[in-house]
Amino acid sequence: MRAPSPSVFPAIAADTQAVDRLIYDSLHTGVPLVAEVSQYLIQAGGKRLRPALLLLVAGALGYTGVHHHRLAAVVEFIHTATLLHDDVVDESILRRGLPTANAQFGNPASVLVGDFLYSRAFQMMVEVQDLRVMQILADATNTIAEGEVLQLMHLGDINVDEAGYLRVINAKTAKLFEASARLGAVLAGSTAEREQQCAAYGRAVGTAFQIIDDVLDYDGTVDALGKNLGGDLREGKPTLPLILALRMGTPAQTAVLRDAVAQSQAEQAATVSPDLLQQVLQIVRDSGALQAAREQARKQAELAVSTLTHMPDNIYTQTLRELAVSLQDRTA
Repeated sequence: MRAPSPSVFPAIAADTQAVDRLIYDSLHTGVPLVAEVSQYLIQAGGKRLRPALLLLVAGALGYTGVHHHRLAAVVEFIHTATLLHDDVVDESILRRGLPTANAQFGNPASVLVGDFLYSRAFQMMVEVQDLRVMQILADATNTIAEGEVLQLMHLGDINVDEAGYLRVINAKTAKLFEASARLGAVLAGSTAEREQQCAAYGRAVGTAFQIIDDVLDYDGTVDALGKNLGGDLREGKPTLPLILALRMGTPAQTAVLRDAVAQSQAEQAATVSPDLLQQVLQIVRDSGALQAAREQARKQAELAVSTLTHMPDNIYTQTLRELAVSLQDRTA
């Protein structure tokens, strides 16, 4: 087992290390391939933002129990399982600068290990023996699955508008952020109103995170992102930068974008020629779509900060505030 990674949030550094240890301890299995794929995924790293939200909210509200580490690990397992399935569906070959699990071990192993992580997560959450906790996580997992299917239905659809896009990311991404923050409040025995405030914070942070993630797919670098630039376009995903560029671009630019989306879906090849991809990247940048998308992310970050107004004033709440603000400056 590798040493637990240091937390990017000093307020929860010790908690993060405890969660990392629990994650590795919980991956023990008598099936070698399951252990190998699981360890490969976890060792690939990641921001651990969802577990961090749970730990920070619980800390902000004065929780002193023992269940926050277990539930933080559960949240990370659920997230990792969704990544496994995502990469298979998207036929991705690179994540976090490394070959994806499906590229390394094949699609069948990736899908089945994703199922293992889901089931292990549910085993662990049952140990907390809190029906409200199980309800939150079961509902979140179901919503995430719906979001994945909805995104699949939208592939290659250039008529998807901002509302349709937000519906997808609210289900696919923001829901687990929301659940993580809500769980921190539930563990702390908060009122229903406080629980809703924390859930709103998580939902806004998750939305901002995904918007910026989609912006970086058109405006980042392979080295910084750890994945190929323009991947969303190749897969025919109508993310916010593309949706805005279709609305804000000139007729000639719009025609190029439509051709690129059509090419990505031709015979389900999910390919776009390098020259056309470069044209699209330039059009999205020149149209002002990236700035407009970042503005929407900024508004979500401000919404997240506003939900913290009535939270206790401590280092955990301060970190939650700083986290929301910092999302706007993400480069990876």
